[in-house]
Amino acid sequence: MKRTAARAKTRPTKPALPSTFKEFVARFPAISRAHETTARAVQKAGPLDRKTCALIKIGISIGAGLESATRSHVRRAAEQGATEAEIEQAILLAVNTCGFPRTVAAWQWAQQARRKARR
Repeated sequence: MKRTAARAKTRPTKPALPSTFKEFVARFPAISRAHETTARAVQKAGPLDRKTCALIKIGISIGAGLESATRSHVRRAAEQGATEAEIEQAILLAVNTCGFPRTVAAWQWAQQARRKARR
């Protein structure tokens, strides 16, 4: 029992899914399953590893102005072993394409996501 408790302390807990997402999945389960199937197929479609894909998705989320998705992909990138420096570079790459204000906002979202993950 002690071993399990010790292991649980070292594993970061995943943040709860947003209530809107849960409601959508409950209301449209077939669409949600299709979305997951597509996501898995895209992940397996090429040579990029999960960490690289998560870093790319950070940039896509920033470009689309999606705060929740940016936070989610920051968390996922960290779960896949991305360092803080790698995540920050992925965010900084948005500056010339997406603009300084959006990049700073994304950096703030990432900081908040990291702080939340540490709790």
